[in-house]
Amino acid sequence: MTQNEIKLVKWEDYNIGDSAEHVKTVTSTEVEKFADITGDYNPIHVNEEYAKTTMFGKRIAHGVLSVGLISACLGVKLFGPGILYGSQQATFKKPVFLGDTLKVICTITDKFTKKDGKLKFLTVETIVYNQNEEVVTDGEAQIIFA
Repeated sequence: MTQNEIKLVKWEDYNIGDSAEHVKTVTSTEVEKFADITGDYNPIHVNEEYAKTTMFGKRIAHGVLSVGLISACLGVKLFGPGILYGSQQATFKKPVFLGDTLKVICTITDKFTKKDGKLKFLTVETIVYNQNEEVVTDGEAQIIFA
C-alpha cells in the first residue's frame, strides 16, 4: 500500500467488546479555539472573572468538547476510513476544568444490519473520565459503515 492509498475498515472486522481509548489534557488555548470555531463565547468558558462568580468558581470547558474527543476516539482510534458517525447521545455528568486530563473509552456493545444486510451498524458505548476516574460525559454512538 502506498502513502496515498487509504485502507477502508470493514464491518466484519469488528466484534462486540472491541474498544479503544483516547487521552487529552484540556487547556485554556483549546477552550478558546473551540469558542472561536463554534462562536460559543459563554463567559463561563472564556472569562475567568465571570467564571469565579459561578457555582464552579472557575472556568469550565464546553461540554461538547468532550464529545469532540469521542469523535476522535471513534474516527481515529477505534475505526477509520469507511465509517460514518451516525449519532451521539451524550449526558454531561460533571464539569471539565482547564487542566483536566480526559480519557475517552469507546466500546462496541451491539452489531446489526438493516435492509437485508445492506446497511451495517455498530452501537458504541462512549464514556469520558477525568484524571480522578470520574465520569464527566456518558453516552452512546451509532456508527454506520459506508
